[in-house]
Amino acid sequence: MRTAYLEGRSIAALARDHDVSRGTIRTTDADLLPERMAAAPELPVTLDTPGKVADFLRVAELEPAERAALDQGTTARHGQVHTLRVTAEPAVHRQLLDRCQPLDGGQGVPAVPAQRKARREYENRVGALTPVRP
Repeated sequence: MRTAYLEGRSIAALARDHDVSRGTIRTTDADLLPERMAAAPELPVTLDTPGKVADFLRVAELEPAERAALDQGTTARHGQVHTLRVTAEPAVHRQLLDRCQPLDGGQGVPAVPAQRKARREYENRVGALTPVRP
């Protein structure tokens, strides 16, 4: 059955041939073509980006997808601080997190404690997303 699936037989045809459900065929053969699973698009998620991180990213050089996600974000004020609610695929959130590494200081640039804390908060939110697929 697995050979027939690899040769291109449809799931419905295999289910009829073996008198089982299509779900059984899908479960049995799911490990054969992992690239099909990896090719599935990630669904967008909404994360609150701390204002200090968002302000830093707004002046940084970004990829078009990153820039679009930031531009479409909505600002929410919480007293004296604000957050930018950004909806994007998890991969875009990871790229944005990578871009704000300078907020941690290093390379002769002093770190501002409030910016480091904001970056860590965003890192925790991005880290809570589902892990990257292999």
